[in-house]
Amino acid sequence: MSRRHAAEKREILPDAKFGDKVLTKFMNNLMIDGKKSVAEKIVYNAFDRVEAKLKKSPVEVFHESLDNIKPNLEVRSRRVGGATYQVPVEVRPERREALAIRWLIAAAQKRNENTMEERLAGELIDAVQGRGTAVKKREDTHKMADANKAFSHYRW
Repeated sequence: MSRRHAAEKREILPDAKFGDKVLTKFMNNLMIDGKKSVAEKIVYNAFDRVEAKLKKSPVEVFHESLDNIKPNLEVRSRRVGGATYQVPVEVRPERREALAIRWLIAAAQKRNENTMEERLAGELIDAVQGRGTAVKKREDTHKMADANKAFSHYRW
């Protein structure tokens, strides 16, 4: 990692259908081998399924589910005098969003439905309702941070 200066953040263009930058980040994360049109098709079809099932705006559902997945605290390893402690720290806003997107995609991929559209729609619906693998991941992260509260004085 360079010590001179931080890398510049790239400007991300909003997606074509909904005009949402977070949704573009999500599609870029979902994309495999540079096939953006395939990722867009998966996301938009999943959104159609969500809208049909919940009768709500799919972008609203998407943001609500991301808010339910975003972690507030996480543990980071800190080495002090030969011992490694798991120190709870607050998560920066950009990292919160990135973790939520990553966890949502990973949870959707592990589901048992037939197509990625069905898996993603199912995971979004579960996340909005406060259940599902991605929400469980956040709860586990918070539990770990809570369990290691005793080492919070090692925060840097």
